[in-house]
Amino acid sequence: MEEKKTCLYDKHVALGALMSPFGGFIMPIQYSTIIDEHNAVRQHCGVFDVSHMGEVRITGPDAERYVQHIFTNDVANAPIGQIYYGMMLYADGGTVDDLLVYKMGENDFFLVINAANISKDVEWMQQQMQGFDIRFDHQSDYYGQLAVQGPEAEAVVEEVLGLQCKELKFYTAAPLQLPTWGESSKPNHLPLGGGREGAIISRTGYTGEDGFEIYGSHDFIRATWDKLIESGRCKPCGLGCRDTLRFEVGLPLYGDELSADISPVMAGLSMFCKLDKEEFIGKEALVEQKANGVPRKLVGIELSDKAIPRHGYAVLTPTGDVIGEVTTGYHCISVDKSVCMALIKTEYAKLGTELLVQIRKKTFPGVVVKKKFYDKHYKK
Repeated sequence: MEEKKTCLYDKHVALGALMSPFGGFIMPIQYSTIIDEHNAVRQHCGVFDVSHMGEVRITGPDAERYVQHIFTNDVANAPIGQIYYGMMLYADGGTVDDLLVYKMGENDFFLVINAANISKDVEWMQQQMQGFDIRFDHQSDYYGQLAVQGPEAEAVVEEVLGLQCKELKFYTAAPLQLPTWGESSKPNHLPLGGGREGAIISRTGYTGEDGFEIYGSHDFIRATWDKLIESGRCKPCGLGCRDTLRFEVGLPLYGDELSADISPVMAGLSMFCKLDKEEFIGKEALVEQKANGVPRKLVGIELSDKAIPRHGYAVLTPTGDVIGEVTTGYHCISVDKSVCMALIKTEYAKLGTELLVQIRKKTFPGVVVKKKFYDKHYKK
């Protein structure tokens, strides 16, 4: 199957980005170096093209009831503009996907799903519609999306883009009233929550830093990207550092830390699964897992050596028994340590447990630590 291109593809090529397939799209991996871009986000401001992400809008009389049914978090009586992180689950507790749910109006929800899962998620969600009076709009082909991230993100969004964002709280969203320079963009999708052209801004991200995500028409996103890059105050960043940034603050990636075989309980994400809700798909399985335990748990491991663990590498006991495998591993840029997340047998998941990680043909000693290797710096 041929990979898709985002609305910013030509701009990435013009900037000399290293392009590579990811999630069914040809995406920029880096422009300069991963370390340079990573540090720009930690210290100043970077912008990511995340237009590969998927969007679904749920409206209609039963929109809230439907979202409650398919989503692990609790959106009942949520204030307009609130955003929730959570999962969609199979009946056995395995993860369909992790996602964000935006409440943009009464019985009006905007769901943001992972690029690699768009087709699967849409098909699964449509299979759950029976008995609900809703309108299901798959809008992934219409939206572009930017993530502006870093300690200077607020100033950049306000001063470069002229978008008012200081009052936007963490995990909230608002329709965008576009500035003059954006008025030439023509809407290519349904309006969202009353904002002109359906554009929205949210105080969210995937880096552990303060930041914003901006959704809008392809024309608007292209114009917004140009203003950010031309300002010189926002470094273009690729998916390479997006992964290092999310990893060192313990944020999961579907396909690594979550999957059809990895439940939120195994991944340590139970806080986003509201078991006191009346029902949601997969709830009974999670209740059983919480009561009786799970065979595997996701942990952090810090190595005493500079060797770098990679996805799929074996984790062993000091006596050489294989007890799990690495999900993500790097030499952590912000703290200068070799660390990884790994899914291992639960009896070895206690903090301080000494283990081995096999890297190629050698094993290296490590110790179980918290999965957050670097502190988040959100503005709440």
